[in-house]
Amino acid sequence: MEKILKNAIKCNYCGDIIISRHTHDLVSCKCGKCSVDGGNDYLRRLYTNSLDDYEELSEVIEVNDELNINDLKKANLTKK
Repeated sequence: MEKILKNAIKCNYCGDIIISRHTHDLVSCKCGKCSVDGGNDYLRRLYTNSLDDYEELSEVIEVNDELNINDLKKANLTKK
């Protein structure tokens, strides 16, 4: 099972780095060539021409049934 820590892309046309911070948070770059959606719940990409329109910047960790607490603490996902 994967846990999304950061849902982000960089537009290869205008250079914007766009981040979706919560579910259904659709964010587009300033030129409108690509968008990101889903926050930490899912990764959704929209683009004009091809996958080459953007660079993937998302951060995802693998989490098994027994949560790796040290990894979650490093990602600031648990109370310290």
